[in-house]
Formats: sequence, structure tokens, C-alpha cells
Amino acid sequence: MAVLPILQEGNEILRKKSVKVEKIDLNLSNLLDDMKETLTAAKGAGLAAPQIGKNIRVFIVDVEDGYYEFINPVILGTSGSQYGAEGCLSVKGKWGDVKRPRKVTVEAYDRYGKKFKTVAKDFFAKAIMHEYDHLDGILYIDKADNIRDEVEKK
Repeated sequence: MAVLPILQEGNEILRKKSVKVEKIDLNLSNLLDDMKETLTAAKGAGLAAPQIGKNIRVFIVDVEDGYYEFINPVILGTSGSQYGAEGCLSVKGKWGDVKRPRKVTVEAYDRYGKKFKTVAKDFFAKAIMHEYDHLDGILYIDKADNIRDEVEKK
């Protein structure tokens, strides 16, 4: 496993629509392992493959109730709304307020090629939608209000 460099705003890969994964294999499994290590090292809540230079429809989310991998995710439905601060590992030092669904139903594949469906609420839903946007070349700052500099902690 390896900690991979995270691309920053301005890199054109972050603005491209990602392509569907055609083959779920050991290479993809190794990439998911590297993504998890990278996310842990960066102390983030989620990471999409485009953020590490891979133009494929894959993201991971690490939230309170667990670690999740999404390959070729499809949003089946959303409901409600929530509005709050977001940051991004690819937009260092900035925060912005974004409106997202409160509840999201998503279908995807796991690293073993098994299709699954999950219903996410609150922060988990926000994290999924944030990472899903990356797969379509959208950064949170495209949707955010009140973008501001991160205040350094003493």
C-alpha cells in the first residue's frame, strides 16, 4: 500500500467526467487499498479516484459508522436537504457552505464485484454526494456559498 499524491484545484483531471470501471480485479483492489491509506494519512472523510489522477468512477468514504468503497456508483434517489460547511482534500485551506440531500440511496459494486445498495443519511449522505460530484468533474466550490479561508488551529 502507498500514500498517493492528491491532485489540487487547477488540475484538469479534476474537471473531467470519469469513465465506468470495466474490470474489477486485483489492480483495482490494490488501488482501493492505496486510496484508503491516502485518505487516512490526509485525515479526510472521502476520496475519489480523480483526486489521485485516476479517471474512473470509484470513491471511498470513511464515516463514523464505517468505511465504504463505491465502484460505478449510481444515485437511485435523494430526499430532504441539509446545508453546511464542506472542505475538500483537493481544495486546500478553503471551506464553503453547500446544500446537499439529507438522504441518498446509492447502488454500486464492491471490490469483489458484488452489487450493493445503501441508504445514507446526514453526514454520510453529504460525503457520498461530495465524492460522487468528483466523478462528474464537479468540485464543491462550484456549488458553495460563502467560500472562506480555513482558520488555522492553535
